[in-house]
Amino acid sequence: MASIFSRIVAGEIPCHKVAENEEFLAFLDINPKADGHTLVIPKQEIDYLFDIEDALLGRMIIFAKTVARGIETAIPCKRIGVAVIGLEVPHAHIHLIPIRKESDLFAGKSKKKPEELTRIAALIRAQLA
Repeated sequence: MASIFSRIVAGEIPCHKVAENEEFLAFLDINPKADGHTLVIPKQEIDYLFDIEDALLGRMIIFAKTVARGIETAIPCKRIGVAVIGLEVPHAHIHLIPIRKESDLFAGKSKKKPEELTRIAALIRAQLA
């Protein structure tokens, strides 16, 4: 069965898209730890980040770096924290989380209204254009 992320890639489930190319997709987490909390995924369904072929993984990190720079510009923060947890969805993904202090990475998740997620995604996309 396809993961929820594969269904997002296929367009079966909507997302608040931040960036996309032929290999990767970045979209807002619907239960973010902070405004701008973004997930970066390969479009190819691969369960574990470290199972990704080296060249593809390198391109994924470069894609994530570009997205992180856009988030930094759009969302007031000190840094973009990076987390690779990988258990909640069986599809490799990187969390990019705007932080002001390290403990922000471990904060609880929040619920955001779809309109707010749409606004935040647009702010980040504008920085990537």
